[in-house]
Amino acid sequence: MSLKLGLNLGYWGIGPQGDEAIEIVQAAERAGYDSVWVAESYGSDAVSVLAYLAAKTETIQLGAAIFQVPARPPAAAAMAGVTIDALSGGRFIFGFGPSGPQVSEGWYGVPYAKPWGRTREYVEVVREIVAREGRLEHSGEHYTLPLIEGEGVTGQGKALKLNVHPLRNEIPVYIGAIGRKSVEFAAEVADGWIPIFFSVDEWESAWGEHIATGLEKGDRTREDFSVSPSVQVAIDGDLDTARGVVKAGLLLYLGGMGSKQTNFYVDLTHRFGFGEVADEVQSLFLDGKKEEAFNAIPDELVDATAMIGTEDEVAERIERFSDAGVDRMIISPVEGTPEERLHTVERMAELVGVGSPA
Repeated sequence: MSLKLGLNLGYWGIGPQGDEAIEIVQAAERAGYDSVWVAESYGSDAVSVLAYLAAKTETIQLGAAIFQVPARPPAAAAMAGVTIDALSGGRFIFGFGPSGPQVSEGWYGVPYAKPWGRTREYVEVVREIVAREGRLEHSGEHYTLPLIEGEGVTGQGKALKLNVHPLRNEIPVYIGAIGRKSVEFAAEVADGWIPIFFSVDEWESAWGEHIATGLEKGDRTREDFSVSPSVQVAIDGDLDTARGVVKAGLLLYLGGMGSKQTNFYVDLTHRFGFGEVADEVQSLFLDGKKEEAFNAIPDELVDATAMIGTEDEVAERIERFSDAGVDRMIISPVEGTPEERLHTVERMAELVGVGSPA
């Protein structure tokens, strides 16, 4: 299977927005990218942006990377998904993940306990709603639908089903995960997997056995599971600035996306062989020494998780992704100017061989 190419638009308002976002998405569509992906955390929401992009594109798939599970009930996610799918003519892809304790409990007010058990049920409910084979009834540890009469519950809830017919009764579901058990879960139930800070040289040692275990549990094969890492890329231009963007992202995730007790990105960086770096960056960041933390991130960690370089250097990295069995690269152009980012989008299409810019 040939390597597919996706574009990660990121967070609207932090990444490209407005006319620049539309220009780069439409350029990716013309160049042969198979998908564009939109993120959310505690700023812009992915549903609104994907619905907007549905009207601005014609063929490219529209993926959520990711819908945060604590952000909305599963029924709301299912409704949004079938609506975007209808607006786009069947081009939508679900992407789900539980976020982390800081965002789940601090922003959404949702307890973080048992995040992957909650996500498993969430996916089950969403798929049941989209399938529209009957009225929604679910009894689990995390979701009970309809609610049963009790304290604060009238008991008047009724089992319902979508009052519209979805364009598709099966919409692909991807999972954003980097932990061992969460990746195992993704391989068991999902159509695809979106890891972040992906090392093409270390991913098999970090996750291979967990993918195999998950596929076995789900009675599935590797062909049923699309490995689609999100990768930061810069080709030519101001590569020092691009490296700075990558380091700023690493700083945020290693230092600020979690606590001293729970930071999945620090744990992952340990598995990639940069444990001492991760611990130092996190410690400095949490002590308020953000500049020192930034300076503690070596270029070697940037090179392990991103593709920054000349066209020949990036072409060599692409070969390693293809040889490693990756199904799709979801790229985030990280140069400093719109022109440089557009250049990277177009050159990546040529290097991967998915098409040529119009």
